[in-house]
Amino acid sequence: MKVAVLTGGGDCPGLNAVIRAVVRRANAHGFEMMGLRDGWKGLLEDNHFRLTRETTSGILHRGGTILGTSRVNPFKVENGLERVKRAIERNGIHAVIAIGGEGTLSAATRMSQEGLRIVGVPKTIDNDINATDFTFGFDTAVAIATEAIDRLHSTAESHKRVIVCEVMGRHVGWIATYAGIAGGADVILVPEIPADLAKVAEHIQRRHAGGRTFSIVVVAEGTRIKLSADQQEQLVTSGALDEAGRPRLGGVGTILAHEIERRTGFETRVSVLGHIQRGGAPTAHDRVLATRYGVHACDMVARGEFGKMAALRGNDIISVDLADATRELKRVPQEFFEVAQVFFG
Repeated sequence: MKVAVLTGGGDCPGLNAVIRAVVRRANAHGFEMMGLRDGWKGLLEDNHFRLTRETTSGILHRGGTILGTSRVNPFKVENGLERVKRAIERNGIHAVIAIGGEGTLSAATRMSQEGLRIVGVPKTIDNDINATDFTFGFDTAVAIATEAIDRLHSTAESHKRVIVCEVMGRHVGWIATYAGIAGGADVILVPEIPADLAKVAEHIQRRHAGGRTFSIVVVAEGTRIKLSADQQEQLVTSGALDEAGRPRLGGVGTILAHEIERRTGFETRVSVLGHIQRGGAPTAHDRVLATRYGVHACDMVARGEFGKMAALRGNDIISVDLADATRELKRVPQEFFEVAQVFFG
C-alpha cells in the first residue's frame, strides 16, 4: 500500500518530526511512503520522491520541512481537484497524510468530502485549529517569543523605555497571550479584542505615575487598532498579498509604538520578531507531540479512519472529524485572557 505525505502552509518547528514518525510507523504496517514536494503542489505537478528510514534519519531536531511547503490550494487552481485525483490514481496512492494548518486542512476536508482518502495532522504556531488542545510548533514559538521578551525587559529597564514586541498571530492571540504571561508583559493586545490606543496610553501613564520606569507591550500582528474614539478598528497590512491571496500583515507594532510615544511622551521602541518564531529547532515538547501525531496518523490510515485528524485531548492523542477541526478558528477565550489581565500594570 502506498501512502503519500505532504506539508503545507507556513513552515513550523516539528514538521520533520512528524514525517520521521510517519515513516517509522509505516514500516510496521508495511506501507510504502511517498513524500510530496511543496504541499498540494506536489500532487498538482506530480513532484514526489520515496521516503524511507534512511532518508528521514537525523531530521527529528531540524526545523523546517524536508518536503518543502507552499500555500497552494488545489481548489483555487483551474481543474485542481481533477488534477489531484488523476495524480493519486496514476501513482497508485492509497491515502494522503496532510500536515498543515487552517488552509491546508480546509482543502483536505473538502477533498475528503469529494471521496479522497485523507488524514490530517494539525500544524501551526498560531494554535488556532479547532478540536485539538494544542498544535505542534506553538510551544516553540512561545518559547522563542518569551525569551525575546525577557531580553527586552533588560534594555527597557536600563533605558527607561516602553518597548513594543510584535509577535505572529493573524487571527488569534495565543502566542501573544502565552508569551505575554510568561514574559511578564504589562500590556497584551490580541486580534480577539480590538485595541483602543487611548486606553493603552492611559494604562502606561498610570504605571509610570506609580513609579514604574518602563513598560513591555506585546501585540499580535493581526490586532485591529483604533486610533481615535470615532474611528473604526483597522487591520494593519503591507498592501501586498501572500500566496493564498490574503493581505500580508505587519506594521501594527510600529504604529503602536509611534502612538504610545506621541500620547505619553515616553521614549518607545518596537521589536518585530517575525519569522524568527517559525525557524530553528523545535522544543522537546513539540518533538514529542509531533512524533505522537505522526504515529497516530499512520495508524489512522491503517484503520481506515479517513476524513479524520489526529488531535490532542488532555494527554491523549485521538481521532476527530476534519470538518469539526476546520469549521472555525480556535480563538483565545475571554476567561483565559482575563488571567493575563490580572497582571497588567
